[in-house]
Amino acid sequence: MTNFNPQYKILTPQRLLNIMIAANVAIYIISLIYSGKNIRLTLNPFYALTPSMDVLNFLGASGRLPIVKFEAWWSLITANWLHGGLLHILFNMMALRTVAPLVMHEFGLSRMFSIYTLSGIAGFLLSYFGNVYLTIGASSGLCGLIGASLYFGRSRGGEWGQLVYKQTRGWIVSLVLIGFLLPNINNWSHAGGLFGGILFGWIFSYSDKRKENIIDIVLALFLAGMTLFLLARSIITGFILIFL
Repeated sequence: MTNFNPQYKILTPQRLLNIMIAANVAIYIISLIYSGKNIRLTLNPFYALTPSMDVLNFLGASGRLPIVKFEAWWSLITANWLHGGLLHILFNMMALRTVAPLVMHEFGLSRMFSIYTLSGIAGFLLSYFGNVYLTIGASSGLCGLIGASLYFGRSRGGEWGQLVYKQTRGWIVSLVLIGFLLPNINNWSHAGGLFGGILFGWIFSYSDKRKENIIDIVLALFLAGMTLFLLARSIITGFILIFL
């Protein structure tokens, strides 16, 4: 893969990636602070430093509980930025650092963020229809980026396309194995995110077919603004209720 050519003077691919990772980490830390004494402390690495389920639900976890009981359809967006433990966020951020640069390179910054967000929504929406009680995590959006990469590799062809396609298939095999071997994995969100990524990758197309345009940028800014508003609303409200 060749080096990036920054498309914007201010927001480069590396900066966007750093912002997304920092946002995930910051929200995870906030969820721990809000959980207080209810943080789950255990030697089991799968459950170490788990925030309170009530706090996660308040901050924007998705699933049947928040949507049916509280009509929190907005959680389809916010759940993509919440995590349920130290290993959970570490694995997801390592995966984001691996997959996002490829999608930014082939689709551009704006389309990458839109695919990540919309695929996350697709994954959590499928989780709702799959009767998942409560669900969180960036893996839904991550699977969307993998799906977009799969579409790109298959569509583009050639030596580079075949290499991407082969690599992406390997990631999907790993996802399937993780889904069956590890506890508390939401395979509904993985599947919804993956197929959502393929769909949105096809809808938005990639740079070899068309360059990013103003519509792509406006859509990404709208999704980013909506995400920021929803997360900030929950965080500020939680701060007021807990500390004031």
